[in-house]
Amino acid sequence: MDENESGANPLVSLTVAECWRLLGQQELGRLVEHVGDVLDIFPINYVTDDETILFRTAEGSKLFELMVNDEVLFEVDDHTDRDAWSVVVRGHAHRLETFEDVAAADELPLRPWLPTLKYNWVRIDPTSVSGRSFHRAPEPDRYGIADY
Repeated sequence: MDENESGANPLVSLTVAECWRLLGQQELGRLVEHVGDVLDIFPINYVTDDETILFRTAEGSKLFELMVNDEVLFEVDDHTDRDAWSVVVRGHAHRLETFEDVAAADELPLRPWLPTLKYNWVRIDPTSVSGRSFHRAPEPDRYGIADY
């Protein structure tokens, strides 16, 4: 990895605890699914619960694809003028089936962004969580005189 002018590494790996803290502060992420050779990405609003991710969805391609292949990626990022970060969750998604699981999920602070009915709760159980943060800065001069 390149170092910035101060000698510090501009890219920092986040701990799993830092990743979950950042995931808990956001409500919009991207869900990546794949069936065969087809990849799909969906923006979803979500909530974290006990180091899992939950979202609601209507019947349709997103839910169908999860039933065919439960392996997913989930990504969330954010930035300011000075800093940025990204967290990627790899895991398995499954629809909540029991009354108890659905009732518990209904108590979570997740509210749909679209005025559509979504009866299906889906939980992503992570197999890995990773993230990186970095300080935003101008690119160094690529064509100037090199130090020898």
